[in-house]
Amino acid sequence: MDYSSQNHNVIVRGDILGAEKLKIGELAEITHVTKRTIDYYTNLGLLKAERSSSNYRYYDFSSIERIRLIEQRKAEGMSLEQIKHEVIERFAEEIDVLELRLKMKGLEKEVSAVLAQLDKADQNRFDEIKKKISPESLSLIQTLLLFLS
Repeated sequence: MDYSSQNHNVIVRGDILGAEKLKIGELAEITHVTKRTIDYYTNLGLLKAERSSSNYRYYDFSSIERIRLIEQRKAEGMSLEQIKHEVIERFAEEIDVLELRLKMKGLEKEVSAVLAQLDKADQNRFDEIKKKISPESLSLIQTLLLFLS
């Protein structure tokens, strides 16, 4: 095969350099299948696409591996239904990990917000207590704390 006249994308650890997601045309070019084929696989549930606000479909890089697997299994004579079962089994763990990562990011944001509220509440509570304590009592408490440390 003559590689000199073909365009090649550099893939590093599953990522194409300079891109995060692939448009359907880019995915079709990389995998050498038509956009219509990708649409068909997406409608069958073999591929997953995200829609942008401008209604473009974007595919992650695991779609490249999925399409290659689908095409390989088709060449081996497997039906699309059989291939679908294999794809679901093979990529189920990957989907679970992605969902967990998204949930973890959401939880991290929630925890950060709660901690910020607690810090603010603690500071407010400390300020209120400080106002209620007489200067003499405050001096005594500070001395005791130094003594106990």
